[in-house]
Amino acid sequence: MSAERNTRQRRTIRDVVERADRPLSTDEILAGAHATIPSLGRATVYRSIRALLDEGWLTAVDIPGRTSLYERAGKAHHHHFECTQCKRVYELDGCASEIRGELPAGFVATGHGVMIFGACAACSRLSR
Repeated sequence: MSAERNTRQRRTIRDVVERADRPLSTDEILAGAHATIPSLGRATVYRSIRALLDEGWLTAVDIPGRTSLYERAGKAHHHHFECTQCKRVYELDGCASEIRGELPAGFVATGHGVMIFGACAACSRLSR
């Protein structure tokens, strides 16, 4: 595979991630990239995701019980919302949690994670 083609494939994947503005699964990235490169294969998407992770351009979003999702690296601290109906995951600006209480003696917090579940705007309109 030529470097030019590889660059085009990665550029397409970057465009898909940027346009979505939410964490995407490998299948969602593949489907979005097919609009530009219909012949793009799953293995190439996996290789490109790995390369973009290694470059630090992409970061994995790990949600218990799911395969990794991917979003643009370098964003400000934020959390995620998962629609329980369509299973899409969306970004929430800032920190949606206010943790109260103190850590046990000797504990040192190095971070936290919050996942909020419910119905996204599209799914909540369908259920009305």
